[in-house]
Formats: sequence, C-alpha cells, structure tokens
Amino acid sequence: MTEVKFYGHGLPNVENLSLPGKLIVLEGPDGVGRSTQVALLREWLEAQGYAVFTSGLRRSELASAGIEAAKQGHTLGHITMALFYAADFCDRMEREIIPMLRAGFVVLTDRYIYSLMARYMVRGVDRCWLQSLMGIALVPDAVFYLKTTVQALVPRVLSTRGFDYWEAGMDFLPSSDYYQSYVDYQQRMLHMFDELSAEFGFSVVDASGSIDAVFADLRDGIGKIVAELKARPV
Repeated sequence: MTEVKFYGHGLPNVENLSLPGKLIVLEGPDGVGRSTQVALLREWLEAQGYAVFTSGLRRSELASAGIEAAKQGHTLGHITMALFYAADFCDRMEREIIPMLRAGFVVLTDRYIYSLMARYMVRGVDRCWLQSLMGIALVPDAVFYLKTTVQALVPRVLSTRGFDYWEAGMDFLPSSDYYQSYVDYQQRMLHMFDELSAEFGFSVVDASGSIDAVFADLRDGIGKIVAELKARPV
C-alpha cells in the first residue's frame, strides 16, 4: 500500500507502519463465485512468484465460532450481530491482514466491510453508525465488484447448496416462501451494492459470463495493481 489510510478512526499504532503489500477485495452477492475466483487468483499470483494470503468473513479465532452459534439460535438483534461481525473483522485486520501487508504479501479477501454494511443497511441499521463502526478498516488498493442479477444467481445457488435462511433474509422479511424471500432479499442487496460501488469506487466486473471469462477480467485488473511489487522467486 503506498499510503496507510483508514475509512475512519482506524486501529492504534498502525498509522506510521510501512505496509508494502497490496490489499485486494472481491465483493458481490452470495453465490456469485467470489470464493472460486479467490482460489484461481491465488494460484495464478503464486505461480507468478507473489506471496499471497487469503481472508474472508467469519474466519477469526476470536469471533467466528460465536457468530456461527448466534446464527443457529436466531436470537440476537441486528445491531448486536453487526457488532459481532465487526469484532471478527477487527481481529482479522489486526492479527492477519496488517501483518501480511507489512510482510509484503498480496492479501486477497473474499468480502470486506461493504458486505457487512450492505447486509445491515437493508435490515434497517443506521448507515452513518455502520460507517463509523467500520472505520477500523484499511482502504484497500482495489475493490472488484462481481456484478450479476438475481435471475443469474438463482440457478447457481440451486445447483450448489440451495437457499439459506440468512441469504434469503428470512430473519426479517415477511414471506415464509424461501424462493420469494431470497429474490426479494438479493434484489435489495444488489441495489445496496450498486450504491456502495458508486460511493467507494469499485471496479465493476460482469459476473454473468463463464468462470474463465470472469477470471480473465480480474487477472487483467489485479495484474496492473501488483505489477509494482517485486515478484519473489518461485
């Protein structure tokens, strides 16, 4: 990162650190293929000689197990869940992402604060409060938004894991029909992603094509970002 910038108050004792690595985010709705692309990009970058670290939501030792338990119970309110996810994110930022950037790694993260903000804004949590809460986040070197439609998402989800209670927004939407609730929720999420894309300057990638086509677009964009890093010998 050429300059350490946070979206808000940031984390203590980080401002004067040198973070020569690159922080690259893949965003987009559930089922769009982010995880697949992160795996492909990691393999490609490592083949080019770059040191790569991957991250994603609910992966911290501090909070991930607790979040999973809370999701099973469906008992916590939206603000409490947002705080739970923020704790997970902060732990990963402090213990994983920043140390890896300091060591010169390319950090690829499957979702970032934008998914969390979108998820809770559609549930009615105050936008300004969420932005302040997520002020702990570093400004990434690039955010690639895998954009698609609900019509394209439905067959992908049905052919893999099926509809999920949370991904269908059934914790707050009135419909008891999984399909209708999923469509309604994902439409709201896509609208919110479009708003965040305009606000934060995402690089939009058409995710309606094949896996190879999406990978080629991402590879071209990311290749330009990491070019200034000195590739390490394989």
